[in-house]
Amino acid sequence: MAPVISPVQTSTVLPKSTTVVVIGGGIVGLVTALTLSERGIPVVVLEKGRLAGEQSSRNLGWVRKTSRSAPDLPLALESDRLWGAMNARTGMDVGYRQAGIMFLARTEAELDVHRRWMKTAEALSLDTRILSPAEVDRLVPGGTGGWAGGIHTPSDGRAEPTLASSAIAAAAMAKGAVIVENCAVRDLSRTGGRVSGVVTERGEIACEQVVLAGGLWSRRFLGNLGVFLPTLPLVCYAIRTAPMDGPTDIAVGAPNFSFRKRKDGGFTICQRGAVGSPLVLDHALLGMRYLPMFREGRSQLRISFGREFFEDLMLARRWRPSAATPFEKVRTMDPRVDHGINAEAMENIRSAWPVFAKASIEEVWGGTMDITPDSLPVIDKVETIPGLTLATGFSGHGFGTAPAAGQLAADLVTGGAPIVDPTPYRLARLQ
Repeated sequence: MAPVISPVQTSTVLPKSTTVVVIGGGIVGLVTALTLSERGIPVVVLEKGRLAGEQSSRNLGWVRKTSRSAPDLPLALESDRLWGAMNARTGMDVGYRQAGIMFLARTEAELDVHRRWMKTAEALSLDTRILSPAEVDRLVPGGTGGWAGGIHTPSDGRAEPTLASSAIAAAAMAKGAVIVENCAVRDLSRTGGRVSGVVTERGEIACEQVVLAGGLWSRRFLGNLGVFLPTLPLVCYAIRTAPMDGPTDIAVGAPNFSFRKRKDGGFTICQRGAVGSPLVLDHALLGMRYLPMFREGRSQLRISFGREFFEDLMLARRWRPSAATPFEKVRTMDPRVDHGINAEAMENIRSAWPVFAKASIEEVWGGTMDITPDSLPVIDKVETIPGLTLATGFSGHGFGTAPAAGQLAADLVTGGAPIVDPTPYRLARLQ
């Protein structure tokens, strides 16, 4: 089951030309389109399925600076600022609440990880602080205790994945952007080696620039163009509860569970200590690049071998512009839910905060993340294909950093001063 997204009425007419085409109607692509349309630049968003149908609506909704890697912190800080203005910018409530985020530690060794992170962020003067066990109990009452402490950033927040992308899309269209759903892009048109349009399943659109914000599909699209992008698919599983009285409005992450209050009064819960890894061909092709990450990772990889391998194998990696593509065969990636992992999440959270024994589960889902070897996205121009800019590989962090990431992509397209230094997001670091 997929989360129900706030509906948006998009265009049924495919334009003949525009200035910029954005491939992918997830939140990063939509922010890119909104930013461009606010600058008076004609833009068309093409989505193979439905807007935000994949990870943009299936993520946990966290907007955080805490525990982000040092190169990624400037993007997170700018996104904080932009999230705070998103209701006014879109004219809708996207559910953004600056209610804080707390990560918990069972042991001093786990707490030392948070202390070391704070040292890397000292120059930014964040409102982050280390918590004692008593402070954890005061901020999140009703627990069974046993924590060595935690780390808390009151200025971190949350927003609603099922509302935000729709609001951003509506705002972009109100400012002139055109969004077309159920229209897969098959290839790029080039003139003199430079992008001059896109070939879709419904015809060609002439354009000057293309932004690829295709999430987990970007690797396959680029592979057909001869551009190498290493990303692996991993699956996060989530639970939505019915409205209930919970222990806090602060989003809480423990080693083996997380929870955050929703705008509808329920909670979004996950097993933070485990992610799904259904094997596909790319695990064999790219796995060695990820060994350092897997060794240092805080989440267990739950590797499985099943129908996903064969379904992936049946999808083409090379195709002609006249042929149907993998994007038309799989409009929406809807991974099977690992009910065992979700059951662990509920058991762990009920053990730590008994109030969740009363939780009524209303919905469960899985979302496939596109993970790069260093967990940083690629937001960069492709040197070998002038006119093509990437905004992809967000490694499960795309929702929280989308406002600044989409603006950075728009800055690169227009040649304006970038909102943050784009150096950490260069494609060349992964080549």
